[in-house]
Amino acid sequence: MAVTTLGRSGHRLRLMNRLKPGDWLFTALVSAAAMVVLVVIGGLFYELTSGAWPSIREFGPSFAWDTTWSPSQGVFGAGSFIVGTAITSVFALVFATAIAVFVALFLVEIAPRAVARPVSYLVELLAAIPSVVYGLWGVFVLGAFIRDQLGPAITRAFGWAPFLDGTPLPTGLLNACLILTVMILPTVMAVSRDVIAAVPRSQREGVLALGATRWEMIRLAVLPYARSGIMGAAILGLARAVGETLAVTLVIGNRVGIPDSIFDPAYTMASVIANQFTEVESDLHRAALIEVALVLLVMTVLINVVARLLVWRVTKGQRAVVLE
Repeated sequence: MAVTTLGRSGHRLRLMNRLKPGDWLFTALVSAAAMVVLVVIGGLFYELTSGAWPSIREFGPSFAWDTTWSPSQGVFGAGSFIVGTAITSVFALVFATAIAVFVALFLVEIAPRAVARPVSYLVELLAAIPSVVYGLWGVFVLGAFIRDQLGPAITRAFGWAPFLDGTPLPTGLLNACLILTVMILPTVMAVSRDVIAAVPRSQREGVLALGATRWEMIRLAVLPYARSGIMGAAILGLARAVGETLAVTLVIGNRVGIPDSIFDPAYTMASVIANQFTEVESDLHRAALIEVALVLLVMTVLINVVARLLVWRVTKGQRAVVLE
């Protein structure tokens, strides 16, 4: 009899817990917040597609590889902008990832806590600097350095290479590449640091117990385990580089056409939108710029999805607590 009474009481208690209005309200609020994100993303795709529809209907798939962009003639192709975006983003990806991984290894594996925390904060502080500040620094400081010192040194040493010859200019592809490298460095470093710190300590200790040096331990135990996460960090940085607008617009030179040299002025997809959208010459011109924005949005979403999947593969959905 007592068991039956307890069973009924437990069932009644569970039922009362399910009917608590606070739980229902909290569930509704967090569900609505999640739905807002989906609605915003869906709305972005819908608005950009509808705005770009005249250009999509007029030029079709050739819009992605055609390099002719002439508002006066009503002919538009985003090929040169995609090439400029690819060059600047891949350059920044390679160099920023190499630097960021070394910094992350130093913070997690080598530096004492008293050094690791300040260095980590200083690197992450780079992400807080506004884009316009990077752009002005690129124009007045980095541009002069490229024109007077770095550019001539590159042409003297590697001028035999087709893409590394030419006349060094204060604004051009090289300036944009270096600016993007600095801008995405904090993102790649922070995620790389997290995934490296997530490597099990027992895995490190096991390799060291077999007589491995610190470098051998990092090479055999840490980097293979964290490889997918580091790749995800790099792709997250790539997404930032692809979408960067103001700083790149100030330093890249803004010239339509596929560049022949790393020193040539060029356009990226983001910079052409920023430069020309307020000065459109026709409805078709506006639709073409919106289609460039649509292509940029699709690229950014795909890059972020791939990056998140790679990071989740290493961390198993858990955010590592590092430097504690």
